[in-house]
Amino acid sequence: MSDWDQLVVEKEDPALEAPFIAEMLRQIRAVDSYGIWDKSGHHEIIDPYILTKERKRQLPVIGDPDEDIVTRIKAWYNALSASIEARSGLMAVPLVHLTYEGFGRVVIAVGKLIVFDKNLRDVHRFGFKSLDHMQQEAEKIISKAAELIESHRDVATL
Repeated sequence: MSDWDQLVVEKEDPALEAPFIAEMLRQIRAVDSYGIWDKSGHHEIIDPYILTKERKRQLPVIGDPDEDIVTRIKAWYNALSASIEARSGLMAVPLVHLTYEGFGRVVIAVGKLIVFDKNLRDVHRFGFKSLDHMQQEAEKIISKAAELIESHRDVATL
């Protein structure tokens, strides 16, 4: 049996209550136009984002992203943008460009200010060690973006 067949996120995991994880769940449900996740618990919805060592070993080193992975990546950056917007009070817009080979770039802009910029590669292996790690990564990005916005508010409000 594959490690992907078993959930690694527990139903009672306290990290599911973290503000960013709640935003992630909102973003995932927002793009679920066919209601695939309607009867699923929060732990089941967020589980594909967690890449344990065993799960990572099962992924090819080189591979093309499927639609599910692209949707997960967009939900991640949409959640980051919504969280940056909530913290700063200014609209944050994610711009995600991916090739079919899994390479690309993401930029989050607030007004004319770029608050986040990252080159993407091997996105078929996108994920986090744990929910806590996901929350920590998000908080680091959101905090840096908020600092940039405060330092350059005149550009962010253009």
